[in-house]
Parts: sequence; C-alpha cells; structure tokens
Amino acid sequence: MKRRRKIALLGGAFILGTGILTPIVDSSVVSADPLDIRKPSISGFISHDELTRTLNQIEQTSNGNVVVDVAGYSNHGREIYKATIGSGDKVVLIQSEIHGNEKVGTKALLNIIKEIGKNNSPEMRQLREELTIVAMPMVNPDATELNRRGNEMTWEEVVEQFPQLEGVAPSWNYYTYINQYWDYKSNPGFDVNRDFNPDLDYVPQPKDFPNNSSAPGWFITPESQTIRDVYKDLQDQFGTVDVFVDLHHQGEYVIDGTDDPVTLSLSGVFVPHPSTSEGEKYREYADVYNVDLSKQLNVAAYDALQQMGNSPFGNISLYPQDLDLPGTALGSFALNGSGAVLFEITGQTQSYGQKKLGQLTKAVETGVYGILNSVATDEVYELDVEDYDDIPLTDR
Repeated sequence: MKRRRKIALLGGAFILGTGILTPIVDSSVVSADPLDIRKPSISGFISHDELTRTLNQIEQTSNGNVVVDVAGYSNHGREIYKATIGSGDKVVLIQSEIHGNEKVGTKALLNIIKEIGKNNSPEMRQLREELTIVAMPMVNPDATELNRRGNEMTWEEVVEQFPQLEGVAPSWNYYTYINQYWDYKSNPGFDVNRDFNPDLDYVPQPKDFPNNSSAPGWFITPESQTIRDVYKDLQDQFGTVDVFVDLHHQGEYVIDGTDDPVTLSLSGVFVPHPSTSEGEKYREYADVYNVDLSKQLNVAAYDALQQMGNSPFGNISLYPQDLDLPGTALGSFALNGSGAVLFEITGQTQSYGQKKLGQLTKAVETGVYGILNSVATDEVYELDVEDYDDIPLTDR
C-alpha cells in the first residue's frame, strides 16, 4: 500500500434529511444534557482500522489489479484511502461515507473493489480494460469513528490554516449543537459535503462567510481538500472525470402515490442548469456541464435495479430535483463536466438488522454495476434521457 507524505493542504441548503439534503437525527439544534446522549450502535459496520486491513488484503490478493494509496489525511490524522482499478481512458470516481453515519455504501464499495480486482470473468476484464475506477470508501474517517454526520474540527483550527479568516463568522455548515444522539457543542465539526466549490482552485476569502447552502463552499476541511485533490489529479491525467458517484443515506420514505417503501433514491440534478435564468450564476460552466449524461447514468442504475424483478430492489425513486447545492461534491463536480449520480439509501445504518442491511448493500452494488457496465460498453450514451423523468418520485 503506497503512502503519500502527510502535508498541510492549502487549497485553493438547504438542509433536508440525512444524505444530501437534511439529517433526521443529526439535524437542527436541540438542547440536551450530554449525559443523556445515546449514540446509535454501529455493530457490524466497518471501522477505519478494519478498512485499512481490508484494503491491504484486497490489494495483496488482486494480482496487481488493485492499487491502494493514501490520498490524504483527516483532521485527526486518519488515512483517507483511494483504490484504483483498471487502465481504461474512461474515468469513474466513487466515494462513500462523506457523512460518517451513512455506512452501507462503504460495504458495497469494498465488495465492488474486491470483485472487479479479483474476478477474471469477461465482464470484469472489460471493466478493467475500459475504465479507470478510483474508489474512496471512507472519505470522512473521523466522523466514521464518531458515527456522526460531521467531521471533528473546530473553527479555530480553520483559522490556523487560513489566517485571513481571523474574526470572520464561522461557515453556516459548522455544527455546535447538542441533541439526543450527538454532542457537537463540546466536539464541533463541519458537514464536509457542503465544503466544495466548483472553482477547484478556490482559496477561502472572508467575504464568502458564513454564506448559505445555495452558495459554494470553501475547501476549509482536509477531507474536502483531499477529495478535491484526487479529482484534480484525475483531470490532469485524463482531461475529464467522466463519472462521479456519491453514496449516501436518507430517511425512510415511500414511492410517490403508493405505500411502497423506498429502497434507495437516485439523482443527477444538483444545481440549476447554467443555460437557464435560474442557473445564470453558473454560466462559466455551461460549456462543460453535462446533465444529459448524468441522467443517462441514473437511468443505467435504475434499469439494472429493475432487472432484479419484484423484490426489495425494485422500489427505486427519484430524489428531489429542485436543488441548488453547489457546495456539495456532486454539484461542484457536475459543474466541472462529470456525469454525476447520487445514491440515497433508505434509513440509517443503526435502523435495521443484518438481513435488511445485506439487501441494501446488494442494491447499491447492483446500481453501481449498472453504471460501470453501461460506461464500459458505451451503452450509456444510447439510453433515452427522457427515461430519467419516468423514475417515480419520492413521497417526502
């Protein structure tokens, strides 16, 4: 496993449920006695130490097909890993657990890395030959260890890194509250998935704080800086990151107009189109923004899941579409030309038994393989963009 030297990275909402919009239990400010906080169990899920061991094992048994590197470090010095599989010129970046209490995607992504790396079937060989897949299965390890949404970082630490922010109000995504599950008051942190900026060379400026969810982020956390740097490195190598997939969790919902519980929701729209009046502020990205590809990738995932038949994998919905979230990784990378896909898996990881968690893990794997296969074969470009709008909506 290769390791990069640890360095200080000086890079240049609307909140709804868990996942990309608002958390359910990790949400608004609630006063609570820290002694009454009940941290949900994460028994059966993957710790950072276990991730390290698993990635080492996958790399060692992959016959050279999987290369694991340390891409960067969390605020508390934990490794943020990336695993690279394949040598094709179509680039797919997949990440999980940017919110540390959204863990099913990590298990699914590790299974995918292992399978593509070790399996020598024609399908898996084609994926390795046509694609370069970069997987980042735990991009917010400090939050993982705390089983919470936000990382572990104070505003004072931000100012130490960016002295120009001295005296500035903290960014709007800075958590300092207490509720029945988390004590951010004594252990603050940031929603890392609001810390991105479509200007990948952006350096924090005092005038841009505290800002709000419909404005870009700042790259003030080492976790977002690491993801940004991986993305930029891929741009430098390949010109374009063709596909970006982000694995999240949401609350428990039903398919619109039914009582059918949602297995997961998909989306490819995170900002208004730059060519519209609503998206005027993103006009500089209009030439590279490719929402049609994002929709085709979502259709590929949806179609793969529908082929599972009348099963728990069939209840797939479309996430809310009227979003303006440029501070998310999905919004920022979509504006940089990537086809983008959001997976919002139902429920929180502490909500279900192992059978249900196994079903959800399999659903994520199925959807991701649908994307990978369609890109490797170029079939994604033949999919009807209008089919995206036929995916049933989520009743929220």
